[in-house]
Amino acid sequence: MKDIYRNPIFYYILVPVVIALWPILVWALYLPRAQEGFEKEHAGYYEAERVMMDILALDPDRLEFADANNAAAEFDYAKAVQAVASLCSIKPDNYKFNSGMVMTSAGRKSQSAKVSLKSVGVKTFARFLSTIQLRWADLQCTKVKLTKKKGLPDAWDVDLDFKYYY
Repeated sequence: MKDIYRNPIFYYILVPVVIALWPILVWALYLPRAQEGFEKEHAGYYEAERVMMDILALDPDRLEFADANNAAAEFDYAKAVQAVASLCSIKPDNYKFNSGMVMTSAGRKSQSAKVSLKSVGVKTFARFLSTIQLRWADLQCTKVKLTKKKGLPDAWDVDLDFKYYY
């Protein structure tokens, strides 16, 4: 049996057979699989495009943040809270914030802040929180405390703790 591997005629036959089988394998197996993969990716692209258009139709204000993200500016809690509060129709009298110093821990800078919203509805609070975290990806809300105002159906005092990582 070992003699067949030493015979050059075996290689003269085997190599052309393998070379002839390769295009058949490509045509019969690999091209249909590649076509199926392409069609799946193509369908996924159109599904993603449809979802993006739905999001854009539901919340067209996100385009404003896309323009703001292009300008690389240093993060500032005062500007961030003021911009999002005005976008969410929260009056300046109904919010306040206190920011801490920039701290370095394990080679990473961070800054904490406390934001208090007074007499806001749940919908307004949810929009504020989602908008500020959407606008600044490195901003994390670490604590939320909701306190219901007595005698009012949808009025809450909200205390938020944020941490921004530079």
